[in-house]
Amino acid sequence: MEITYLLNSGFLVKTGRTLLVFDDFEDPVHAVEGALSEGNFDRLYIFVSHAHFDHFDTHILDYADAAERYVFSNDVRHTKRGKLFPAEKTVYMKTYSDWEDEAIHVKSFDSTDTGTCFLVDTGEAKVFHAGDFNWWHWTGEPEKDRLLARNAFQKQMKKLEGLEADVAFFPVDGRMGDAWDMGAKEFCARTKARALVTMHNVGFPAWRPPADFFAAGREIPYWTPGTPGEKRLLNEGGFKE
Repeated sequence: MEITYLLNSGFLVKTGRTLLVFDDFEDPVHAVEGALSEGNFDRLYIFVSHAHFDHFDTHILDYADAAERYVFSNDVRHTKRGKLFPAEKTVYMKTYSDWEDEAIHVKSFDSTDTGTCFLVDTGEAKVFHAGDFNWWHWTGEPEKDRLLARNAFQKQMKKLEGLEADVAFFPVDGRMGDAWDMGAKEFCARTKARALVTMHNVGFPAWRPPADFFAAGREIPYWTPGTPGEKRLLNEGGFKE
């Protein structure tokens, strides 16, 4: 599959002749527009994990003619922006629900912030996008709040235990300091994701996994993008420029 970084948690994924767009709130280099202009696809699906401004913007309405479906977290339904989208092309997913058509199957999971995670199976690849699901361990917060965050994360990880995906997009957020990759480390240890793409780290140095990040015998290819428009090809050998 070919993966293009848009910004923050935004990505364009091309697998076979299917285009998947995730959390495209801003696309400074117009990567999606370029892919649509090339026309080398059969179906376009646009996903929004939740309504936060840095995950959802109405410029994706520009792709309505090309889009097979907009697949939105249910919280988007209740926003003024969400109401602008064509009802016949828009699917709202509650947590732990499924939607499919003849080309893809989508399963949603809960988040530790708002909205959902998505697991998308195109028949050729399985793609997991975490949205804002993470172990949000903030330095300086009261211990009780950090314990609540830990418990919320662990509760959702029980639902994700053993999940299989060819690639997982997961937050590694520099605002959390030394705790920035706690959630990603746990996720990689407890799922069967075969590759990791980090996200939600605008303005901070690129992440590199420390020596003990991956469990013994569990090391997987990773990519930590930083510049909009960066592109990687993912195959059995890992990420290639």
